[in-house]
Amino acid sequence: MPRIRTTPHLNRYFPALSAGPVEVQARLSVADLIRELDRRFPGLAAYLVDDRGALRQHVVVFVDNRPIDDRVGLSDEVDESADVFIAQALSGG
Repeated sequence: MPRIRTTPHLNRYFPALSAGPVEVQARLSVADLIRELDRRFPGLAAYLVDDRGALRQHVVVFVDNRPIDDRVGLSDEVDESADVFIAQALSGG
């Protein structure tokens, strides 16, 4: 089953994420994965995707250490054994 890890920045807003990798049951697309995460952690999708469902500009999703190709439709497949990492870019000065 796919394992999802997030950055400490997201864990600050969703403390349950810091308990360790989140596992989901099925092979799915990145869009399905984000919907499942939002179901478990209400509000998380708002940090990751815009109102059209595209990945926000400062968010990156890696599947097996490779950035996803489809940042708009999020159609990249996530295999059952995949390792997924979700990060938000930090800014400041």
